Amino acid sequence: QVQLVESGGGLVQAGGSLRLSCAASGRSFTRYYVGWFRQAPGKERDIVTAIGVTGEWTYYTDSVKGRFTIARDNAKNTVYLQMNSLKPEDTAVYYCALVARWSQYWRDYTYWGQGTPVTVSS
Repeated sequence: QVQLVESGGGLVQAGGSLRLSCAASGRSFTRYYVGWFRQAPGKERDIVTAIGVTGEWTYYTDSVKGRFTIARDNAKNTVYLQMNSLKPEDTAVYYCALVARWSQYWRDYTYWGQGTPVTVSS
């Protein structure tokens, strides 16, 4: 069993930055890919970025490439999402989640955090 806790969300002006953290409990964290998803009101939950078990492999959806960076520290059981040049369309609740094998579909992910809201004002 793994528990995930996200933090770092908040209100920021367009062009600003936020750093989200996803802290995991449980010894099996390092076996999983970690994905960050976001869900805006009335919209589907979509993949934003993901990172492989060692941190060497990463994935970014097109809309965040060059602005967001994912990283993991397995010694601390934590994954980070650095978000720069934020836009109003980045406004959503951000979730981290774990999956044993890479997938971009939220239904394939096993463990989820409670989410942290990000609001970008124009």
